[in-house]
Amino acid sequence: MKLLAIAKKEFARFFRDRRMVISMLIPGLLIFILYSVMGSALWDEEEHYQFRVYLSGESLATEQITSLAAASDWSVEYLPAEDIAAAEAAVEEGEATALVVFSPGFDEAVLAYDGGTAGATVEIVYNSSAEDSFAFYTLASNVLSNYRQAFYVLPSDRADETSLFSSLLGDVLPFLIVTLLFSSAMSITLESIAGEKERGTLATILVTPIKRSHLAFGKVLPLAGISLIGAISSFLGVMFSMPKLVGMSLSGLVGGYGFVSYLLLFLLILSIVPVIVSAIAAVSTSARSVKEASGYTSVLMIVVMLLSIVTGFVGEMGPWVYFVPILNAVAGMQAVLYMSISLWQALAAVAVNLVFSVLLVFLIARMLSSERIMFGK
Repeated sequence: MKLLAIAKKEFARFFRDRRMVISMLIPGLLIFILYSVMGSALWDEEEHYQFRVYLSGESLATEQITSLAAASDWSVEYLPAEDIAAAEAAVEEGEATALVVFSPGFDEAVLAYDGGTAGATVEIVYNSSAEDSFAFYTLASNVLSNYRQAFYVLPSDRADETSLFSSLLGDVLPFLIVTLLFSSAMSITLESIAGEKERGTLATILVTPIKRSHLAFGKVLPLAGISLIGAISSFLGVMFSMPKLVGMSLSGLVGGYGFVSYLLLFLLILSIVPVIVSAIAAVSTSARSVKEASGYTSVLMIVVMLLSIVTGFVGEMGPWVYFVPILNAVAGMQAVLYMSISLWQALAAVAVNLVFSVLLVFLIARMLSSERIMFGK
């Protein structure tokens, strides 16, 4: 009951302060404005793509790709790929949109799939630095994802490694989200713990017969819940600004990435929140005043910012990255945007972040039990 009382007090303190509520909504608004303005600068008018796709092999999936393209008022022209090497060169030089290679008997192998080893493959050669090529790849990937377990997808990106789209969407966006989430969480967490510690109200609570773990959870859980508002705001800002950024219609982009991609992106964003709140709360608990806590938190923010941008410079880091808090969510968001993430990677990142958050809460409970930390004795 005391845990609920503490949580209720934290929620009441937040929702009675209009400025704090607005601060939680600002991240998504900033992301939407920033990326919408960037998109307006990149794309002067709505694109009406006419895809010229070299095709090797046969599959009914091509008809579904054509239908999905028509939803965005685009068209697809399939050309026979008699010379695979020449078709690949045409994609690299921008003379063709993409090359799709289905293995022999692709549809039959998909229908005959019984849950064992996949017996079919499809290779998609595209150029992510060319807007029409990347648009086609997202559409084709969404259609093919419906049968993903029955075959192997072999994407082959022929774009330059410094392509503009990769830089804007894959590298910068996760960094922006993490930075804004950290700023929002810091604004409410420091006052909740360091502020009460400085005023002496936390000491009053500590002399009551309340378990330190209950006090820690009573502080962190509502703060994390409140910070989720910022996470949801950030997600909505991403979702509604991405079409403008990449020069696609909303229906075309949502159809390209698919519901699962957006769900994984949302879960990864949410998983960062309790880690950040717990880390700030731990730092705030160790400080003697809000000013001292702000100084410590500034250092923590630098560390978090480095973790959120390091994957953009290092590149492929291996599966181990999904077991490092915060870094795993950043790598996961990038993989979602590049459409190269596996379900286990996303779920592992979410689980690791939640476990790490719980461990930090128990660390806070230990700190609350220390007279030296709480009373300077």
